[in-house]
Amino acid sequence: MNNTLINELHTQLYINGQWTKSSDESQFSVFNPASEEALLAVSSATKEDAISAVDAAYAAGPKWNQLTPRARAEILRKAYTLMMERKVEIATVISLEEGKTLSEGLGEVNYAAEFFRWYSEEAVRDSGLLTRSPSGNNHIMVVHQPVGVCLLITPWNFPAAMATRKIAPALAAGCTVILKPACETPLTALLLAGLLEDAGVPAGVVNVIPSTQSSLMSETILDDPRVRKISFTGSTEVGRVLLKKASERIVNCSMELGGNAPFIVLADADMDIAIESAMVAKMRNAGESCIGANRFYVHASVIQEFSARLASEMAKLNVGDGLEENIDVGPLVNEKTLDKVEQLVDQATALGAKVLTGGKRIDRKGYFYEPTVIVDLPEHADILTQEIFGPVAPIISFEDIEQVITMANQTELGLAAYIMSNDISCALNLALKIEAGVLGINRGFISDPAAPFGGVKQSGIGREGAQDGIHEFIEKKYIAIEW
Repeated sequence: MNNTLINELHTQLYINGQWTKSSDESQFSVFNPASEEALLAVSSATKEDAISAVDAAYAAGPKWNQLTPRARAEILRKAYTLMMERKVEIATVISLEEGKTLSEGLGEVNYAAEFFRWYSEEAVRDSGLLTRSPSGNNHIMVVHQPVGVCLLITPWNFPAAMATRKIAPALAAGCTVILKPACETPLTALLLAGLLEDAGVPAGVVNVIPSTQSSLMSETILDDPRVRKISFTGSTEVGRVLLKKASERIVNCSMELGGNAPFIVLADADMDIAIESAMVAKMRNAGESCIGANRFYVHASVIQEFSARLASEMAKLNVGDGLEENIDVGPLVNEKTLDKVEQLVDQATALGAKVLTGGKRIDRKGYFYEPTVIVDLPEHADILTQEIFGPVAPIISFEDIEQVITMANQTELGLAAYIMSNDISCALNLALKIEAGVLGINRGFISDPAAPFGGVKQSGIGREGAQDGIHEFIEKKYIAIEW
């Protein structure tokens, strides 16, 4: 099945409703991280292709915007239906190029498709405002208009969900888009392009341009005065570069950047819930998640029990090719990611940290690392300050609430956090003091298309999902009226 599926996948650029080779016919290989074998060669967009994509998106804008909200909504709803009908195919492609297990891939498709359904409903409910000014001198009318042509840049770790989370609200608002997917996972993005065409999205409204020349793509597109929006999900370091570039023309920006999520276990936590939540928050997609639990702060009175039980559960996990049966954890996405995880753990142990389970890469083909729990870490270990993006849980002890608040907030990042406690009042008060944009109390899975997602501090600007998501692609126009 996989060979047949691979051979049917699109590998060319999708510009103005056409599948086309790059202008210089250059390509790059996409690899299966479980086997390190090349899957397919994909066209690599050039500067000329980027300009062609802007041309197409700009030309398609007026007609798409003039469609009735209901018409746009029906197309998005059709996209949702098609994703659900094709979810096994999409999940398989995600597993092949990204490495997650098939069950995780199916979960991602369900989540990703929901953005099409949610924004099909939001498209017809995007209301403006009409009111009388307090002075009585005039009436205030506020209308919502699409921001215009949008550049969307997505990461490799959730290639379907990160794309639909941006495409769906943009299309619902009446915008046209240029999607630049990560080089590790372009096949999912190209598959979505074909699906959107089947759903009735007109030519030019969605354009997909994979490329190894990421900086050139963003610079070329952001230099074009017809482009009015960038929405980026990725590292804080790259986000800073894009914000600087966008500032040259004051381009509207949405940034969902890096995370360093604390997972806090209070003394009164239900240990069964805490362990179950920790496994989800840490091991989703082998730890390759921006909201993945990165630092475990456990009260001294329960740290021994929590550490032992978490290590026991991690040791039970089966690691292997995500498309094989009975596999719990797939490979990391590439050698670079595997090397980083290995280096972080090795440095921590060299500083005196103790490994309870795991602690090394697996000696086999593919980018596999053992599910790992480490304790007794020094405060200056790099693993506590960097985004791990791997299946490693570092555990640190704390004595009181004020101490853990300080420890949790001592980072420039503020995307997600988790709190385990049977005292909901205490947990909510703690949540208000933790500097994060997304928090989970007594649960490890917190993403939801109906909720606003985004970070504080250097974890981002703006929100995706909920009603907030469509507003990221809208300009508000105020009109003063006298009658």
